[in-house]
Amino acid sequence: MGRGPVQLRRIDNKINRQVTFSKRRAGLLKKAHEISVLCDAEVALIVFNAKGKLFEYSTDSCMDRILERYEQYSYAERQLVQSDHESQPLRSLEYTKLKSKVDILQKNQRHYMGQDLESLSIKELQNLEQQLDTALKHIRTRKYQLMYDSISELQKKEKALQEQNNQLMKKEFLFLFHVAQQGHLVPQSEGQNSPPFMLSQPLSSLNVPGSYQERGTGCGEEGGRRQARTNNPIPTWMLSRE
Repeated sequence: MGRGPVQLRRIDNKINRQVTFSKRRAGLLKKAHEISVLCDAEVALIVFNAKGKLFEYSTDSCMDRILERYEQYSYAERQLVQSDHESQPLRSLEYTKLKSKVDILQKNQRHYMGQDLESLSIKELQNLEQQLDTALKHIRTRKYQLMYDSISELQKKEKALQEQNNQLMKKEFLFLFHVAQQGHLVPQSEGQNSPPFMLSQPLSSLNVPGSYQERGTGCGEEGGRRQARTNNPIPTWMLSRE
């Protein structure tokens, strides 16, 4: 059977108490050394016996440095706790002030929405109306400013598009003018014996002097006969006689 729990209490026998202290002290120092080596920890151990004799252990014999670090840490911890206790009333007061401000803002918002107006007096209603009128003027001013800026921007875009359109029309006019100038000239490939360039318009469109036209058309029957004889390839003596 295993051992039951050992009740910890002061040993009445002085000799047994001294023996137990020596054994437990050696075990405690051994455990402190093991934890410092295995876990790379800084350990400082201070033990006083019943007669006031000091027994200590420190990692690498740096007891003073470890105690200094302990003093700094404990001082910072005490300052933090003290400041926390001192700032508690201030936080409570600040919370009360913020809560009252929030309540006032919520109340004003309901008034601006036209709610909970029964508790307001005539003077308070007049002040509320004046505030709403002022706010409405600012809103309209801002709206008109935005509309004016938008119209100005659209006018600038319209001007830019108009200038672009004018440039395109100018280019189109120059292109058509260039094509029209080249359209009056025909390349040499249209005829082998034709000159390098000739007029594309027919000769009928030229202005012929009136005397030449009268000579060609005003000779009457004689001119017509000459033209018929010229255009007829069959000799006259081969024609049938009656």
